Amino acid sequence: MTTKKWAVTSILVVLLVIQSFAWKADHAEAAPVLKLGSEDPKVSDLQYRLQVLGLYGGTLDGKYGPGTEASVKEFQREYGAVADGTVGPATWRQLRKYTLSKNDMEIMAKIIYAEARGESYKGQVAVGAVIMNRIQSDEFPDTIQGVVFQKNAFTAVSDGQYGMKPNRTAYRAAIDAVRGWDPTHNSLYYYNPKTATNKWIWTRARTVNIGRHVFAI
Repeated sequence: MTTKKWAVTSILVVLLVIQSFAWKADHAEAAPVLKLGSEDPKVSDLQYRLQVLGLYGGTLDGKYGPGTEASVKEFQREYGAVADGTVGPATWRQLRKYTLSKNDMEIMAKIIYAEARGESYKGQVAVGAVIMNRIQSDEFPDTIQGVVFQKNAFTAVSDGQYGMKPNRTAYRAAIDAVRGWDPTHNSLYYYNPKTATNKWIWTRARTVNIGRHVFAI
């Protein structure tokens, strides 16, 4: 192995370890039941998730007040949970399926930037949409960590480009993807037909072409 390849591999290993610890810290304990009057670090996480969706406009203060409760009820109505304002196991499942934590959003922005920084804004959102579609699909892991770091799933992770610092556009694209903009029409895959070497990917049903990427289900 050349010195350059060894360095890239070493950096990638370190990044994966750091992300693993971040994920474990974020998921170390079962999420508590939250309701009006609760004060807990998880309330801040809840508020952040709702804020990204555009459902919460208050501060991330960790206090479950009337504003947070109203936002939770709106989320519950829109995403198929009982709209009682209490964040129990069922609502947490929906939140983790359709929203991301602050740590998760960092991963999303990084993979978008690494995989699609040369694409149009729509093309960058499209990559994020594929990530969200995989999280929501029974065919893939149900966390962004599991999806992004699945073995050989993304070239940018395998070759170390994931370690680059994302720009503001990547963060905006990540937010739009989490909010539900899906230019790919529910695609689970994408590839560059000029560089793809995996023959299997060509067997997938195409949905749309965006920039240099073909999207497929």
